Amino acid sequence: MQSSHLETAARTVQLVVMDVDGTLTDSAMYYSAQGEELKRFTTRDGMGITLLHKGGIKTAIITSENSMIVQRRAEKLGITNVVLGCRNKSDALVELAHRLNTPLENVAYIGDDVNDVPVMGLCGFPGCPADAVAAVHAVAVYHCRAKGGHGAVREFAEYILLSQGKPITLLENW
Repeated sequence: MQSSHLETAARTVQLVVMDVDGTLTDSAMYYSAQGEELKRFTTRDGMGITLLHKGGIKTAIITSENSMIVQRRAEKLGITNVVLGCRNKSDALVELAHRLNTPLENVAYIGDDVNDVPVMGLCGFPGCPADAVAAVHAVAVYHCRAKGGHGAVREFAEYILLSQGKPITLLENW
């Protein structure tokens, strides 16, 4: 998609939906000696989500993982729309968009792996981290320079906000 068409699509985004593993994280799975699962998130992606909220854009997470780590991260970031343990992201997105009264063409989705391909096809503005699999790159219209867990969500958020003429900075007393 050409740059002007990208900006036009990004201008209409009202809801940004994110995958977790490989998108908000670096896709690695970390385990302690006691078997506790850990995930690595970057604070820069978190600030990107804060900027979306400050810009009046709703956010959501849809993930196949059923992880309290994800729930806690979402709570910290103020993401109230969280679907865990999801095996049909398309159905989950349609239900979420309906509940939030948001047309699918006004939804942005960022994901990295083959289970994201069908849901990305429903959205008006699908994007992916730089290290997403080829099948995801084939359906994405926005291709981040950053890798998953290394600022891809922040980059995606900033592109959407700038396309809408909204700030990507915060006042000192935010």
